[in-house]
Amino acid sequence: MLTGQVFISHTSDMAQFPEGRSFVQAALDAVSRAGMAPVDMRYFAARDGRPAGYCRARVRECEIYVAVIGFRYGSMVPGEAVSYTELEFDEARAAGLPRLAFLLDGTADLQGVLADPDRGAVEGFRQRLRDAGVVRGFASDAGLELEVFHALTEVAGGARPAAAGLAAASGRGVRYSLPQDTAAFTGRAGELDLITTAVTDAVGPGGVVAIRAIGGMPGVGKTALAVHAAHGLRRRFPDRQLFIDLHAHTPGQDPAAPEAALAGLLGAVGVDARYLPEDLAGRSGLWRDKMAGQRALLVLDNAASSTQVAPLLPGGEGCLVLVTSRRHLGDLLGAVVPVQVDALPPDQAQEMFLRLARRADTGPAAAVQELARLAGYLPLAISLLARVYARHPSWTLADLTAETGVSLLTLAAEQNSVAASFEVSYRYLAPAQQQFFRRMGLHPGTTIDAYAAAALAGIPLQEARGLLDALHGEGLLTEVGYRRYGMHDLIRRYAQDSATADPAADRDQALERLLDYYQHTAAITEALLARQSRTRPAPAAPAAPPIALPDLPDRERALAWARAERANLLACLNHVTRVGQHARVAAITAAIAAILRQDGPWADTITRHATAVQAARHLGDRLSEADALTNLGVVQYLSGDSPGAAEALEAALGTYRDIGNRLGQANALSNLGAVRQGTGDYRGAAETQQAALGIYRDLGDRLGQGNAIHYLGVVRRQTGDYPGAAEAQEAALGIYRERGDRLGEGNAFNELGAVRRLTGDYPGAAEAQEAALGTYRDIGNRLGEGNAFNELGAVRQLTGDYRGAAEALEAALGIYRDIGDRLGQANALTYLGAVRRLTGDYPGAAEALEAALAIFRGHGGRGGEAEALNELGILHRVRGDLDRAGACHRQALDLAREIDSSWDEACALAGLGRCALASGRTADAAASLRQALEIFQRTGAAEAPGVAAELDALAGTGPTE
Repeated sequence: MLTGQVFISHTSDMAQFPEGRSFVQAALDAVSRAGMAPVDMRYFAARDGRPAGYCRARVRECEIYVAVIGFRYGSMVPGEAVSYTELEFDEARAAGLPRLAFLLDGTADLQGVLADPDRGAVEGFRQRLRDAGVVRGFASDAGLELEVFHALTEVAGGARPAAAGLAAASGRGVRYSLPQDTAAFTGRAGELDLITTAVTDAVGPGGVVAIRAIGGMPGVGKTALAVHAAHGLRRRFPDRQLFIDLHAHTPGQDPAAPEAALAGLLGAVGVDARYLPEDLAGRSGLWRDKMAGQRALLVLDNAASSTQVAPLLPGGEGCLVLVTSRRHLGDLLGAVVPVQVDALPPDQAQEMFLRLARRADTGPAAAVQELARLAGYLPLAISLLARVYARHPSWTLADLTAETGVSLLTLAAEQNSVAASFEVSYRYLAPAQQQFFRRMGLHPGTTIDAYAAAALAGIPLQEARGLLDALHGEGLLTEVGYRRYGMHDLIRRYAQDSATADPAADRDQALERLLDYYQHTAAITEALLARQSRTRPAPAAPAAPPIALPDLPDRERALAWARAERANLLACLNHVTRVGQHARVAAITAAIAAILRQDGPWADTITRHATAVQAARHLGDRLSEADALTNLGVVQYLSGDSPGAAEALEAALGTYRDIGNRLGQANALSNLGAVRQGTGDYRGAAETQQAALGIYRDLGDRLGQGNAIHYLGVVRRQTGDYPGAAEAQEAALGIYRERGDRLGEGNAFNELGAVRRLTGDYPGAAEAQEAALGTYRDIGNRLGEGNAFNELGAVRQLTGDYRGAAEALEAALGIYRDIGDRLGQANALTYLGAVRRLTGDYPGAAEALEAALAIFRGHGGRGGEAEALNELGILHRVRGDLDRAGACHRQALDLAREIDSSWDEACALAGLGRCALASGRTADAAASLRQALEIFQRTGAAEAPGVAAELDALAGTGPTE
């Protein structure tokens, strides 16, 4: 049977020495170089069943036997007076395999270190080998590789009498040299599909050489994928299936020269080594000639470059070539399709570990999940952990987890480690690239672009771009977006560890440059995104300004940058908080206040602003403290903590007054007015906004004027002054348009829509809300989208489009929940309760309204509470519970009168009138409905005609004025 496999027999010492590249590795390299597949039995004892029987079977599956023997006899076979190494020799003889033995020279420097104390057994075996006449000596790994390579070439070419049988049977050379498939191969369905489609390209009509370039970071399983795919496809390529290691990242070896690789491939197809062309072009041409007309599958593993691979490609149709490389092979010509291999999904990583470590099946699932996470879902690391677990049968999964958390990069089952895999890539980098890689390890975040990289490394922008591309090409960075790069967690740890070799002062300066860049650029974006003017001049550039800054000319670009860098900005903020850089804590938090306010989550944002308050107090910086208190109060209000918001804003107002900062006073007053409006203190809200408006006008602050007028319009709407509300929003809209403030425009449209809804102009309301929604979507403001959806839901409900109303309200509710807007959730739930009532879902309506009421009461939203109570009263009435309905309306009436909300008062009176009518008290019904009608007519509310019709029907007379 022709398999192209070579059995490597050795004792464990040969796999451990010399350091760097062992003797066994040298033999393995020689076998691969000869175009054949080595079978290394280092781990056979870990297999289930009978190791000796498995060992004999594996010997018989091979074509050639190679022994690498030192001065140790090796492990004994249980129940037999022979070592596994000698058993393998005997089995090869019995099977009639060509046998090649390589004995460590007795003069070698290592023989004393590697020798058994009792040399009798091993010397007897060594003499048996000499007597068999198949022995060659070696004293170094390089010498051994050369001897094994030449011996295999001779055997495959039929030059040695002992190999005559093989040579006669293999006149066509080696047909099969694929390594053994991985039994625990897991997942990769998408990648395998991409490779499999190449078969059509290769063997279909007019087929071409199909090339799949399998790329990815070190340890991600590129070779395992290529070998697994090759085994699955081998029947489609019956003429030949060959594997060759090109050694781009083999420890202790230089990448294989194309000439040497072609020597192995040509030997595999039967070309006598003595007649190989000397030059690359000659060998490449001969290789293409030999492969012409063959349906062959070729795996070129561990490739260094397109230059190395190109001469090895067969020229005819009907071939599939799988190339694996850590580097991007962008210069390969032909039908090349990249297959990018990433870390495994978490579930597949866990499955792989369990398949490799069977005894972990009975362990806690959470422990396996944690191990997979610590391994970064990287197949190399997962395989390593499974082998370590097998080597330590007394360890629990908890023990392995503890060990992994401390030393995963250096943990080794025998010789290999994760760090060693990364080390090979790092060693091949140029010195400047190595330093740049170490600098990347200092970044507190997880992604980086060229601007941040230039700041971190202290180099020009173009140089940073080139170095990022270089590291990406080496598989040490992943591209996560346009010109944005990330690192796998384990590579980042390796970079961090490598960076410790640099002087501490250099590391500190690099990190300070990065923090300067982020702080300065974030301050620029804040000026474009903020809803209020700065209380201080724009910050001056750092003493050493950033080398390069992105172009951020407008709000849209600023928002895109802030969102792209959000995680990095927060990581930098976490870092400076942890090390106690109080000035940076205050400055960076202030510089990202707008994006935190806009995108949430607000619970985390509150914590960050509270930390900034404390940092400013530590510094004695009262202006920064007041600014931080203002930002804190704004987000507390948005999250529903009205008392906390009022307290923070009152404190900020007091500090601004103490230090004489009038703009700060106006900002605090305007925000305080919004809080008072939200809690139903409409009179206080109007007074506060008027005070803010006066200061803004004195200072000529048009943005502040627009905001204050907008909030005054909100108060007028809530107190029933609909004409005044519309007038205020139109004025605010004019200011916002004058400034090109699209967020302000969206807010004004949203409020205009609410006023039109309340006055019965439903088409106008829908038009305004659609304009608001479009604006919010254009600028990416999620809170605004939620508000617009909420108002659209209310309009659709009033026009009978209950399905559309429910869809809009559910969308609003989802957004409010995502960003943590509790009062927004309560508003959406109130309207949703009304829609469910109107569609007959009374239990669903009750659930929504009770939830809304609880939120309003818990967060001081008294206007919303009154509205929810009225809706709940209507629900109880239509369900026949008039007592509970009346109680809800009376509570709403008291609350509406307390906060001076005309619309809520009228709704409560109308509800009480309808309850009285349902219970037969027509006089009480008429009295309440008349009071409601008076308010609705006075304010111009849309409900007025309906209530008037009810009174007409009740009186049985003509129309009621």
